[in-house]
Amino acid sequence: MPEREDEKGEIEFGHLEIPPPPIQDKAYLTHRRWMMRALELAEFAGKSGEVPVGAVVVGPDNTLLAEAANRRESDHDPAAHAEILALRAAGRILNRWRLHDCTLYVTLEPCPMCAGAIIQARLGLLVYGADDPKTGAIRSVLNLPDGAASNHRLPVLGGILESVCRQQLQAWFRRYRR
Repeated sequence: MPEREDEKGEIEFGHLEIPPPPIQDKAYLTHRRWMMRALELAEFAGKSGEVPVGAVVVGPDNTLLAEAANRRESDHDPAAHAEILALRAAGRILNRWRLHDCTLYVTLEPCPMCAGAIIQARLGLLVYGADDPKTGAIRSVLNLPDGAASNHRLPVLGGILESVCRQQLQAWFRRYRR
């Protein structure tokens, strides 16, 4: 997974330096581990010319079910967001669309399309890294999970490795959107 770890416990892969965990809480370390995998997927997407967003779906026994990176450009598909692709793959693996016992980890707060799919999947928990101040539909711009039209109350945990997720996106946009 990581390319190197230094003596202070900082992890580096690609151009990202991930600081050591601020706490040794088991639940936090689990969230951090899966978010690091999502960051790897996002890094791959960015190197492929896609906006660097990665998503991982973990099952009730904390095992990897599905993972994806953005593929809108390569698939010529406006719906090929990492979250949608990972949810679809998890549904196929479980042979069901209800993902009530699964957790989705994603590096960026989901947009309205992805938030809608997450709600429709009856996801058990959403964990995301960076807020999206332009199109975030979980907490930043809209709050679809808690809205009157939502038929599912989605537990949400935001801010896991937030600064690393944000820096990854900002670096990509500086490089590719000049």
